[in-house]
Amino acid sequence: MIGMARERRLAEIFVEVADSLVDDFDVIDLLQRLSTRCVELLAVSAAGILLADAHGELQIIAASDEHTRLLELFALQQDQGPCVECYRTGNARTNIDLTRPETTMAWPRFAARARETGYVATHAIPLRLRNRVVGALNLFQTTPQRLGDDDIALARALADVATIAILQQRTLEQSHVENSQLETALTSRILIEQVKGVLAERWNSSVDDAFAAFRSYARARHLRLSELATQIISGDFDTTDIPPPAADRAGDQRA
Repeated sequence: MIGMARERRLAEIFVEVADSLVDDFDVIDLLQRLSTRCVELLAVSAAGILLADAHGELQIIAASDEHTRLLELFALQQDQGPCVECYRTGNARTNIDLTRPETTMAWPRFAARARETGYVATHAIPLRLRNRVVGALNLFQTTPQRLGDDDIALARALADVATIAILQQRTLEQSHVENSQLETALTSRILIEQVKGVLAERWNSSVDDAFAAFRSYARARHLRLSELATQIISGDFDTTDIPPPAADRAGDQRA
């Protein structure tokens, strides 16, 4: 995406985000959209947003796609990887060459898994408001092309938007409110992960397609993803009311 087309799309996205930051908005859905927008606007193949839990460990909260290998790669960064370093120092790590011996030496398990998944470069941008870091934005590339200064600046801007969404524009002094919001978001993600698996199994579809159908149903009815997920897990919602992915409706459902 280049030139005026990219600038116009960027303006549209920031207007979309601004319209979403209203009272009682769905923070997980917004972060999910931001992660996919990173892939759309930047020369990257995948993006994920990780938040620190009450113990300071990073947990995946949103990803540009729901492939198991990518999610495992994000999860691995609880122990090692550029996102951990980015979160702890508050400094961005960009244009990390995953094929270099130095990278493998610094993060052996992470670098090996990333290469196995097909990625050759990665970037980690802190989710930071003033002196407080709450997580990191992680970007992956399947090509060795470096991100330029303009792309890095845009990645930082998107990370800032994600931070504002997470904190819901609260001040850092309200730490008890902030921590509650972070924990709620992380708990909601766990419920949504369970629902994705349930629906994918029920429809014999990919997890990506199941998640897309789930999100589409919730958004069309102005339901929070976490609320709908809670109803499904508790058995209070009939999942047959959710239209299955298009391929399933075409006759690919499990017999």
